[in-house]
This record gives sequence, C-alpha cells and structure tokens, in this order.
Amino acid sequence: MSAISTCKRAALLGLMLLGLIAAAGCGGSSKPHATSTATASSAAAGAGTAPTASAHHAPAALDPHNVYAADVPGNLSPAVRNDRPLIYVPNSGSDTVTEIDPNTLHVVRQFAVGALPQHVVPSYDLRTLWVTNDIGNTLTPIDPRTGAPGREVAVTDPYNMYFTPDGRYAVVMAERLRQIDFRDAHTMRLHHSLAVPQCAGVNHADFTADGRRMLASCEFGGAMIVVDVGAERVIRTIPLPSGASPQDVKLSPDGRVFYVADRYIGGLWVFSARSFRRIGFIGTGPDAHGLYPSRDARFLYVTDRSAGMVSVVSFATRRVVKTWSIPGGSPDMGGVSASGSTMWLSGRYDGAAYEIDTRSGKLLHRIPVGAGPHGLCVWPQPGRYSLGHTGIMR
Repeated sequence: MSAISTCKRAALLGLMLLGLIAAAGCGGSSKPHATSTATASSAAAGAGTAPTASAHHAPAALDPHNVYAADVPGNLSPAVRNDRPLIYVPNSGSDTVTEIDPNTLHVVRQFAVGALPQHVVPSYDLRTLWVTNDIGNTLTPIDPRTGAPGREVAVTDPYNMYFTPDGRYAVVMAERLRQIDFRDAHTMRLHHSLAVPQCAGVNHADFTADGRRMLASCEFGGAMIVVDVGAERVIRTIPLPSGASPQDVKLSPDGRVFYVADRYIGGLWVFSARSFRRIGFIGTGPDAHGLYPSRDARFLYVTDRSAGMVSVVSFATRRVVKTWSIPGGSPDMGGVSASGSTMWLSGRYDGAAYEIDTRSGKLLHRIPVGAGPHGLCVWPQPGRYSLGHTGIMR
C-alpha cells in the first residue's frame, strides 16, 4: 500500500460510506448468493482451455517436484498463442492503464479505468485480463488478443484477485472491508463473502500444490491466515513478530514451503506448506514486496522497493545469491517475460516501468507511464492456468 492509496481512500471515504456499510453487510460465515450481477463484456467470454480439475483440487501436476513445470520458456498454451505481447501497467495515481509493446518499447495505448487500479490479473482460463479498480468497485476486462478494454463489471473493493485452483471461483481480496469474496470465475456473481476481521490488510496469497489451502497475508495486522479453499473458511491465524508487514506470497517449486515478503522487516518469512509453522527468515533488503520465480524454477526474484533493488534468492539454498540495482528506482510488482530472459517491474514512486536482464541484472530500459504504477502484468506467459495476481501460472 502506498501514500497514493491512502490519500485517495481518505478523499473518497465520505462518498463511499453508505455503500461500504451496505457491502459490509454481505459478509459473514454463511454462503449467501448475490441477488444481482453484472456480466462481463465479450472480452471476458472465451473457451476455457485449462486442464481438468476436480472440485476444490488443483489439476494434476506435470512434475511432482516442480509446481512451475508448465511455466518453462516458450511453453505457451494454445489459448494464448495468438495474444498480442504487451506489458500492462495499472497506474493507481492516475486511474489509467498503460500498454507497452515489449518489442518496440513504445506505449501503444493508454486508457482510463475505475478509481485506484491496483493490479492486472490474468483469468484462470487465460482468456481475460482483469484490472482491479479498488475504490472504483469495478473490474475492467481486457481482451488479451488485442489489448482492448471492455465494459466494466461491478465488484466491491477488488484490491487484488486470485482464482481457486479448480477454476470455479475468483477470489477477490476485499482489503478495506476485511473480507475475501468468492465469486463465479466468469460472471463475477457473488457466491460467498468470507469475513476476516482478524486480518487487517488482507491482500496477497498463494495456494498449496494440491490447491486445498491458501496462505494469505494481513499487511496491516502483522499476521497470516490459512484458508480452507473447499470449505471457504479460515482455519488458522499465524501472528508474526512485532513490526512485521507481510506482502506477496509464493510457493516453492517443490511445494514444501511458502515464502512471504515483509516490507518492514526487510526479507522473506519461510513457512512450512504442510504445518504452516514459521521455520525461517531470509534477509533481503528494505521494503521487500513482490516475488517472482525464474522460468527455470531455480531462483526467486524479490523486489526491495525502497532499496531500489532486486534480490535473487536460490530456491536450493534459501540464500541471496545476487542483488540487482535500479538506480533511483522503486521496483514493485511485475513478472518475467515468456522467454525468461527479462523481467518487467513497475516503478511505484517514479512513474515508470523497468525492463531488467535476468542474466546480468542490468536495467535495460525505463519507460515513463502514469502516476503510481502498481501491479504490472506481462502477457502472454507460459503455463496451463492462472491462479491470479499478476500471473501465478501453473
């Protein structure tokens, strides 16, 4: 969360108060169905090509020792092979999305969206990119074949969004309302609103290899929660040491541990993916924020935002093996290119998108975008299906 987010939330609080009270009334442990819904535009319609998954379970792994085995360079699903390669940058401070052609490095489109866009999220079936307009209470669908936006869909408080590993539901992280909303993955009709009052700042998450559990961060509460995905309920709250501020979450390739970035402690908490016990800590740099596996599943790239650098952590040794500097930069969120040779990140506090060489760590390009760029998405990406955020592909 940035100062941009805080200021805009405060400015609009009065206007939103009545709506928020009504929306909060939808929370709770029961599973109500929404009485109305807005359907997505034609950009959201498309044949699903994800592998078959049984209810509440993830599709069978290609490799039991590597959950990212489908994400190797060039392994594009037939669903995305004709998609236009673009870098999508949501600008939280200017309520726009900037599209960059990674081949020409030119901005090819910029368009307005709802208030405070936070992330660009690939859908489970890979056929839609969703812009999460947090204060705007909408999602903007983008057709990845062309990059053209469609008609907005009404969704309350979509700070971030994931998808259940069986592909049935979108999982909206309604941060300011302290709830997790399970919605139909295609229509976005509300299925169940899970109240999480113990999790201030619920926003980032990842899933176990079998898809049965979700580990989510409580940014402002200094804690983590474990959600039973099938039952759609919290089964455990895990407090962190005083002063902690957990951010992005990522499963290790072997599925044995989760890594959780902590911006105030400056590094990664390590949790067992079986017991969910905290088993270690890896120091990186100040303001550790975003987490991205390399295409060969050997390294985890950690954006240390206020330090203006990226820490490269070895999955094998759980140690920092390299650091890459972005002079004057503020690397936030992004993703690795389809080839794995570069990584794109948003520069949260300097209105730019960065392209970095993943072999040398050299900053290749810095491209001006809008104000407060946040959850940048690289598209297309290899993988069979998306679990959300800016591209958790498996």
